[in-house]
Amino acid sequence: MAQKDSPHFRLTVLNPAGRDQEQHFADGAGETAEPHPPTNFHAYAACARGSFHREVKRAIGEETPVLLLLRGDFGAAERALAALQKERRVVAISLKETGLHQIADQLRDPARLARFLRIVNRADGCIAPTPEAADLYRAIRGNRVEFIPTPYPIDDRRWDFSRPAGERSGIFVGTREWKVLSRNHLTALCVARQLSEQTGERVTVFNFDRRKGARLIAGTGLTSGKVRLLDRRLSYPSYLREIARHKIVLQCDTSFVPGQVAGDALLCRVPCVGGNGAIDRLAFPDSCGFARAIGDIEKTALRLLNDGAHYRESVAKLETVASSRLSFRVVAEQLRDFFRL
Repeated sequence: MAQKDSPHFRLTVLNPAGRDQEQHFADGAGETAEPHPPTNFHAYAACARGSFHREVKRAIGEETPVLLLLRGDFGAAERALAALQKERRVVAISLKETGLHQIADQLRDPARLARFLRIVNRADGCIAPTPEAADLYRAIRGNRVEFIPTPYPIDDRRWDFSRPAGERSGIFVGTREWKVLSRNHLTALCVARQLSEQTGERVTVFNFDRRKGARLIAGTGLTSGKVRLLDRRLSYPSYLREIARHKIVLQCDTSFVPGQVAGDALLCRVPCVGGNGAIDRLAFPDSCGFARAIGDIEKTALRLLNDGAHYRESVAKLETVASSRLSFRVVAEQLRDFFRL
């Protein structure tokens, strides 16, 4: 996958016919008011000071290697791959939705599966934001596959949303989806209620399902005195400031996703408990939910809430642990090396 060496490696991420507008990241993560935050697949472009596109011609014009995202019926991606390779662009591919439940849903249609297999084999390589997606690609093509986690700008102080430990209180429930069964949102709420009863900490949870959602939440035992409901969507910076007010972020997600809930907690330097996403495992190895029972997750959260010294120690080492695998600098180097294979 030879690519001309450049002292300033840049990457173009292309989501053909997608909804997100064209965006350039010459300033890396940029200011917090940018149209789309430097998270998920936008983060790959941002850490490499590249760009994010939805039009194939515009992506070709960047004259950089391309990470091509697959979504929908994969038809737009297959056409984009052909156009990019005709112009001699180096192209790696990735499914846009990479939770295990999402992969299974996308590939259950025979025609879509056949197109997916063609694309994976014709691309120059595959980049996966989770180890599990990387295993899938390797089962299809065997080589030129790499797990590269979606980075977070923890090395950019403009994106440090942390607050002093003394200004933090309460439990923030990181999930909000009742319909996605592997999110285990109900379980997270029940664990949060138990923790609240044991510690007196108030629980914060988003509720976009109005009265039905409020009834479901109340059914877990989280009554008005124990829970704070947020019923409107926030801008990403406002959302991070909300998280930063809390002692911990709690979830019981078993979807094997890239892990944005954990990534959001990381930007706030708030311990994230539970969850088995890629970011959870890398940034929060001692508190994630990977290979841990619900009871273990509850015990981990309880210690963080009750043991002040342990909490401060956990927060202090958080940035050091995450920086070795998830910073913009580290992931940009991984991307550069991958496209030089």
